[in-house]
Amino acid sequence: MNTEPETETETDLDPGAGHDLGPAPGPASGPDPGPESGPASGPASGPYPGPESGPVPPVAAGRRFEPDLRSMTRITLRPIASPMPLGFFTIAIASVMTGCLQLGVFDESARGAVAFTVLPAFVLQLLVSHLAFGARDVIAATLMAVFAGSWLPYALVLLTEAPDGLQVLGVFNLALLAFGTLMIAVTRPKRALWLVLVVSAPRWAATGLAGITGAEWLTRTSGVLGLVVALVAMYAAFALMLEDMRSEEVLPIGRSGPAHLAVEGDLSVQLRNLERQAGVRRTL
Repeated sequence: MNTEPETETETDLDPGAGHDLGPAPGPASGPDPGPESGPASGPASGPYPGPESGPVPPVAAGRRFEPDLRSMTRITLRPIASPMPLGFFTIAIASVMTGCLQLGVFDESARGAVAFTVLPAFVLQLLVSHLAFGARDVIAATLMAVFAGSWLPYALVLLTEAPDGLQVLGVFNLALLAFGTLMIAVTRPKRALWLVLVVSAPRWAATGLAGITGAEWLTRTSGVLGLVVALVAMYAAFALMLEDMRSEEVLPIGRSGPAHLAVEGDLSVQLRNLERQAGVRRTL
């Protein structure tokens, strides 16, 4: 006598149809194995746990139901030292060197030496930009990255003495002027960055026109404006360092709006809409 259970199972592989993933019905012959036979002797129970786990809702093929992950999500922020004083000091030193060259303080034979002193500004401001991106300050990071990109071609053109290099740098500075004009429109609440841009824009204009036209007076004007940029950047760097050391504003910087709340507001203000910021959200 055959005592093996015989089961007929019909499987539908259509992914668009809903299925009950429980045991397939079918006649079974042979004696009832009874509860003492264990789960291995009964029909298959499907992918869901037994009744002791509670009722399980039916699942449609092709869909996955996940729990709400918000209560299990942790966003870790890493405090860092502000890189902005380094960025402003770098602008000041490089502007002094290039301004002195344009004013005739150095001979034309010193162009290579000036290029070597300006070249480190590219590395330092690129580092500042990297840290500013990590600090979630896209305006400061973008500004410092563009400043870094402006020192590199200037130093390389001076070092190589490329043909028509001054004219190329002239057009390059006019492109920087367009960038600076757009940045001025959005950086007003961050008054330190805004002031540096306001005094840098006329210098980019003078340097660009001097390179294209070759006018000596425009070159001298650009040199003077370079020293003005250095003074403003030096003040901003010193004020930010004092503020960081004493945890309060010592020299006026003039923050307003979101920039003011970023320093004076509480932690809840800083973390507002954090889940929608770059690095947390799924796409930039």
